Amino acid sequence: MTHERKRIAPRPPTPSTRARDTGPPTGRLPDDLLAEQVRRFELFTGVGAGLWTLGLAMDGLILPAVAGRIVSGSVIAVEAGVVLISFGLFLYVRYAGGTPQSKTDFSLWYMLANAAAVALLNTVIRVPTTEHMGHLSWITIVILVSSMIMPSTPRKTLVASLAAASLDPLGIWIADLRGLPVPSVAGTLAFYMPNYACAIVATLPPLYLQRLTRRLREAEDLGSYRLMERLGQGGMGEVWRAHHRLLASDAAIKLVRPEVLGVGDSDDAKLLLRRFEREARATAALSSPHTIQIFDFGATDDGTFYYVMELLTGRDLESLVRDFGPLPANRVLYLLRQACHSLADAHARGLVHRDIKPANVYVCRMGLDYDFVKVLDFGLVKLQGPQTAGQSLLTMDHRASGTPAYMAPEIILGEADVDRRADVYALGCVAYYLLTGQLVFEAETPMKMLLQHVQARPVPPSQRTELPIPPELDDLVLSCLEKDPNKRPQNAEELLRFRWDCRTCERWTNELASAWWQAHMPDLTGPLTVAGVEEGGDADRRVVAFR
Repeated sequence: MTHERKRIAPRPPTPSTRARDTGPPTGRLPDDLLAEQVRRFELFTGVGAGLWTLGLAMDGLILPAVAGRIVSGSVIAVEAGVVLISFGLFLYVRYAGGTPQSKTDFSLWYMLANAAAVALLNTVIRVPTTEHMGHLSWITIVILVSSMIMPSTPRKTLVASLAAASLDPLGIWIADLRGLPVPSVAGTLAFYMPNYACAIVATLPPLYLQRLTRRLREAEDLGSYRLMERLGQGGMGEVWRAHHRLLASDAAIKLVRPEVLGVGDSDDAKLLLRRFEREARATAALSSPHTIQIFDFGATDDGTFYYVMELLTGRDLESLVRDFGPLPANRVLYLLRQACHSLADAHARGLVHRDIKPANVYVCRMGLDYDFVKVLDFGLVKLQGPQTAGQSLLTMDHRASGTPAYMAPEIILGEADVDRRADVYALGCVAYYLLTGQLVFEAETPMKMLLQHVQARPVPPSQRTELPIPPELDDLVLSCLEKDPNKRPQNAEELLRFRWDCRTCERWTNELASAWWQAHMPDLTGPLTVAGVEEGGDADRRVVAFR
């Protein structure tokens, strides 16, 4: 009898959900786009400083020396002032510790400073005459370039651009008050009409960016979850840290987009999605506390399949051994018992994991418990039993699926009756790796490694490490690695019934595990916090999510 949890369909955000949304407000750019804005603003101020410095050098040094033309001191003063403003903003953007939002807000003021300098040169220092009527003001260039390189929100851009466009007419009015000959009002409006046209056009880049931002936020919404940070990417999909906007809690979301995995055609895409859905359903059917917990799963409109699961604090066994070396025998037994509990639950329900490996076994901190094991990624699961005909492993191009270093000989040989004893073999390989820090068989190519799994006898783990390994543990690991499935323990439940206690090693306890974590991973042993108890509240999260 198959047990399956109820599928929870993705839900659109409700008004109350939106009120608690932790994402950026509608009129504000996302943090990653703001960071890119800051980099562009820094470049723009640097280029602006260089161009105004070049103009200052031309008017103050080169023209007097080459053409004998003396430029007004007012022109030199204006150019020197903008050079100082440009360099000052460049240093502020590059080295100051302000927020990206506060820095990007200065971009509009910098546009106005450039426009004001141009207006001073155009109208106050050099009053335009009728012979200048056919030329565009440089303010139009300032407005358009600023909107393309440093777009803000459409409203802010429109207000700043209209203000910049009005500086030329303002200069004409000031010149008229000074009694200088200036064009008529109609002539002035006609002359500077391109300024206002460009101010309207300048709202298009930020308007497009705002729409793109909204679409990105909508694309990152999965039901009530908001994708926050990509934690890893593997052969079956991506893993993201996500935030539930209503409950104010974090979770891990695994998703697969066919284009990310380089799927060749629609048939392969459908196969991958079916395989991914099987992983979610198979995992959700399990109840062992040592199996990763599934909260929700579904598919988006663009064909992306996802499921939501608990966010784990800890490390996978592969990286744990890689960073800290082989584990003592008593700790290995402590971890393997828990992994067997998860697999025994799966085997009792007629499921075979088929991809047991250190990267799929996670050692966590769960409340006050340390070295708490979670088995992940039931993506290659196989359903057994007469009622599941036609539900064998979904693979692409009929290739053997799994990880070569942990594949049982019967999987490699393509035998039809692959069952839970393949998981027992893989668990023996995991135990071997934990005890020695080495694979059961080393080879130059995956094919040579597969051949050794089929033909070669493994060296006892006690002969490949300096750490003490009791003989009974040596024998247990080698029994799991028997080539003939009939000679192995027949399932994980049988392994659980074996006497796993080592007479010659100290029993591993939660106290020993806690001491090890405090010594080697102190950042994951801090005080426990509760996120989102108060509305809008944030909590310190020390999380290393699984990959």
